[in-house]
Amino acid sequence: MKIKTLVAAVLLLSGGATSVFAQNDCNANSSISHEAVRAGNFKDAYAPCMAVLKECPTLRYYTFTDAIKILQNFLQTNKDRNSADYKKYFDELMQVHDLRIQNLPEFAKKYKSGIPSPASARGTKAVDYLQYAPVPDLNQAYTWLRESVSEAQGESDGAVLHYFLDVSMQKVKADSNHTDQFFQDYLDASKYTEDAIATETNAAKKKNLEAIKENLVAMFVNSGVADCESLQNIYGPKVEANQNDSTFLKKTIAILKMMKCNESEAYFKASDYLYRIDPSADAAVGVAYMYYKKGDYDNAVKYFDEALGMETDNAKKAEMAYATAAALFSAKKLSLARSYCHKALSFKEDYGQAYIMLAHIYASNPKWSDEPALNKCTYFLVIDKLQKAKSIDPSVAEEANKLISTYSAYTPQAKDLFMLGYKAGDRVTIGGWIGESTTIR
Repeated sequence: MKIKTLVAAVLLLSGGATSVFAQNDCNANSSISHEAVRAGNFKDAYAPCMAVLKECPTLRYYTFTDAIKILQNFLQTNKDRNSADYKKYFDELMQVHDLRIQNLPEFAKKYKSGIPSPASARGTKAVDYLQYAPVPDLNQAYTWLRESVSEAQGESDGAVLHYFLDVSMQKVKADSNHTDQFFQDYLDASKYTEDAIATETNAAKKKNLEAIKENLVAMFVNSGVADCESLQNIYGPKVEANQNDSTFLKKTIAILKMMKCNESEAYFKASDYLYRIDPSADAAVGVAYMYYKKGDYDNAVKYFDEALGMETDNAKKAEMAYATAAALFSAKKLSLARSYCHKALSFKEDYGQAYIMLAHIYASNPKWSDEPALNKCTYFLVIDKLQKAKSIDPSVAEEANKLISTYSAYTPQAKDLFMLGYKAGDRVTIGGWIGESTTIR
């Protein structure tokens, strides 16, 4: 019995010694490989780094980031994607990603921050797969990316969101049956990017996310399936088939509005059906535009007013009020059109287009006096509105300057005003329905 006990003790001690030696080897290899990576010596870093991952994968998280850098470097410097070495290192890169994803929950327990979620890491793996696979399978990459962004959402890496939509775009170009999913992917990627921008505090990262958002828009526009005629052909029949599906109708309206296809029949129909089952500001605006296009301005204004009452976002309310002013101007209801311009400005003080609309409204009916020269003074007021437009909103400056040049030709001659007792610098009140004062130039 004593001999058996002694043998057992020796075996236990030797096992413990082996474990200690293995741990010491891992620590040594980890230090060697990490310092080599920091020095850019990827060749010497490779063997000890892989040894750590094999023996002690949860020793340090940076071993995974180091391994990914090493293998990416090997793949970048090997231009022959068909070579045995290239395929070996690519397979190892995918294995490192899988091992990292597997061990992320353990690292999350050890570290308070800086550890990505498994969902986010799957997206990073997909990006590397697309960049380095000898012959990438788009369907496989799309599956990984879709799973990643669906789970990580606003926490997704910017590159993952970019490649997600890029692959979806490539799929829709190859197969039109992917069109609906591509549209949904764009909406999702855009929302998740906006969510990421809203929570990002690092200025450089925020700027990068904003650039990615712009790229998403460019990809969508350049996809070849996003012009108004194509969207009408795609969504026209589907709107009729889904007229009681509020989720589908909302998605359709969002896409058509984003692409400025709010004069398409699909947009009108989707808005009308949605308004009937789930009245909302967006639906009411769509119905208003439908009546506006038909020339039924009274109903157009009615639904614009309903939209204004339901909307809570001031920027959107300003756009709705402006659209109502445009409808009333077309109906030659000038006084009412002016009041909606003022409403738009009450919601958005720097809304230059609203002042340009006021200028057009006043210029369309300048007569208020029996004296032609006084009627021409209305154009001084028109120019006032245009000057105001460009002073508060630089984006309309070019348009405002062109209109100022045009309308300046209609102002009265100094001699004609002199005969009426007016000179440059005098104030004159434009009568009639306008009732505003301006200065004679």
